[in-house]
Amino acid sequence: MAKLKSLIKIEGTLDDLTFYKTEDGYVVRQKGGVSKNRIQTDPAFVRTRENNSEFGASATSGKLLRQAIIPLLNDAKDPKVTSRLTRVMTQVKNEDTTSVRGQRNVASGITTANGKALLKGFEFNVRSTLSSVILADINLDEATGIFTIPNLKTAQRINPPDGATHVTFSSAFLKMDFATGEKELQLSNEVNLTLNNTQTDVTLTPTVPTASGVSLYFLKIAFFQELNGVQYPLNNGAYNTLKLMEVL
Repeated sequence: MAKLKSLIKIEGTLDDLTFYKTEDGYVVRQKGGVSKNRIQTDPAFVRTRENNSEFGASATSGKLLRQAIIPLLNDAKDPKVTSRLTRVMTQVKNEDTTSVRGQRNVASGITTANGKALLKGFEFNVRSTLSSVILADINLDEATGIFTIPNLKTAQRINPPDGATHVTFSSAFLKMDFATGEKELQLSNEVNLTLNNTQTDVTLTPTVPTASGVSLYFLKIAFFQELNGVQYPLNNGAYNTLKLMEVL
């Protein structure tokens, strides 16, 4: 695959070349390779079929997670979050040591300590990671899903983007069964603070979900700009932070 450098930007197929646009610009690739039918039927490609099956299942697991947290994710993601999450889910799938080749899955991999560790800490917006935004003690009660940030002075502990006047903290407690797709997301209250030197104890309290599955805990920080008494999302949420803080 090659990048297209030309004043004329085209999309489509010309002879044996396919032109298309990606997030990284216009690219071109040559048609060819093994036919789809041969990959699906030829015994020589059994490993390829197994790899494709597992990759598709990993991508589906990533999609299930993204869909489960849409209320959080809508304004706190980067353009490549789908591919990045699929990559991590593939690593989680590799921790499945019980399923046969071609059937390894995230639902089994996530039950292991290594599987949980791989997903823990995932940043949904690499343009604005949690460590780059806040320097403060963040505490989590795993039984209740309550996050606390004590003695917070936003002017000292928050690194806001230019133009921000306010910051909002929120969290969520998700129960997710990757085998069945069943899920329950409980959102916390929101704490909105002016960016100043006032000291505040931030407490985010979600309802404890009753569904079964893996426990996932999310923390979100969003920035706003106040104009004439109204707070507007800053740059459509480009600098908002969303991190998966713990997986149990």
